[in-house]
Amino acid sequence: MHDTVTIVGNVATDPTQGRTTGGVPVTNFRLASTHRRFDDATQTWVDVTTNWYSVAAFRQLGEHAKASLRSGDSVIVTGRMKIRAWENNGKQGTSVDIDADAIGHDLRWGTTAYRRSARSGVDAPPRTAATSDPHDDAEHSAHSRGDGPDIDTSWAAKDGGLLGAEDGLADSAAAGASTL
Repeated sequence: MHDTVTIVGNVATDPTQGRTTGGVPVTNFRLASTHRRFDDATQTWVDVTTNWYSVAAFRQLGEHAKASLRSGDSVIVTGRMKIRAWENNGKQGTSVDIDADAIGHDLRWGTTAYRRSARSGVDAPPRTAATSDPHDDAEHSAHSRGDGPDIDTSWAAKDGGLLGAEDGLADSAAAGASTL
């Protein structure tokens, strides 16, 4: 039995790509999740401990991870956790592995640009009107190029919007939203 977990952390090693013995593409990287606490004495945040995970992403997820992730990136990984003992050259230890189901950048710390990839024939079900992706229509394509219909972003600036006028971010939020 495997536990499903979601880990927020930083990519600690550049992803490497390989294949399983069965020929399935796999991308591996190490993930560091550092726990912090506020030290009342110094009035600063201090690192307490770091948990280390070995992440494996298979097939298309792995290919996308290899193309998208670099060491130092803040990410959120969801997957099945396995804890296993290991021994190598007389040394012993425990490894915590995650077979990733989903990986994404943690947008609290930066931005990313999403680009939908073409679906491969193996993973993609046949396309029908009932299963077609609403994001694949001409209006969405035109909009993603910036020449689609205008979007009402007045809510972002009204009364400070979600971000708050005191932050000075409401106008930039409205400007950014209009380019979506």
